Amino acid sequence: MSISLQARIDEVRAALDRVTDPELDESVVELNFITGIEVRPDGAVDIKFRLPTYWCAANFSYLMASDMRDAVTRLPWVTAVSVTLDDHMFVDAINDGVAANKDFADAFPEESQTNLAAIRLTFGLKSFERRQEALLRHLLAQGHTPDIILSLDTTALARLNLNEEGAHLRSRYLERRPLAGNAATAFVNRDGTPISAETLTMYLRNIRRVGLNAEFNGALCRGLLAARYGEAPATLPPEPGLIDFIRMG
Repeated sequence: MSISLQARIDEVRAALDRVTDPELDESVVELNFITGIEVRPDGAVDIKFRLPTYWCAANFSYLMASDMRDAVTRLPWVTAVSVTLDDHMFVDAINDGVAANKDFADAFPEESQTNLAAIRLTFGLKSFERRQEALLRHLLAQGHTPDIILSLDTTALARLNLNEEGAHLRSRYLERRPLAGNAATAFVNRDGTPISAETLTMYLRNIRRVGLNAEFNGALCRGLLAARYGEAPATLPPEPGLIDFIRMG
């Protein structure tokens, strides 16, 4: 039975939905960055995307474009992928570099010697902390004690009986857990050191800044994108208290 064109487009969109803005840790689809998906009869796919401002940082712009290409390339029927960023100060370098499968350091030799793997790790660890904080706070709110939570290994965490929200938070956290090292302990800081029950409250307060900054930047990006393209913003601006916290931080 032949697969419809719309079904192919839906598959591409689902693959792109797993690609995140590395700074915000949110799907590029949900952020409304994707402006076009074209699937041709020979299995070639063309993707167009945009960003909130003309001067969005080259490193995570390049990372998103590269991740989009890789995510769609993994679909078994895809024969080729073209990713095009529109209306950006580095549009030619990004589009040409991704098309040639260059590393970021090769595409921007005068800007940075940081390779794509290092950029991905830097942003990935921020995402790890944000997802970890959300899961830890959920487990504590559900009545699990710090001693029990922090004694879990990754296998025990995966088997823990959780509600739908908790299971979702756990799944997202476990996606990022390997970035902090291969130790079996479920909850560690970014260098792989286990978290102690005595310092958990302070630890959560410290990594909360990562989440607050992401939430603020996410609201800001949505507002800038809406203003730039004359669209209604997807979410409301952050609370005034959040803005004050970010300024003080």
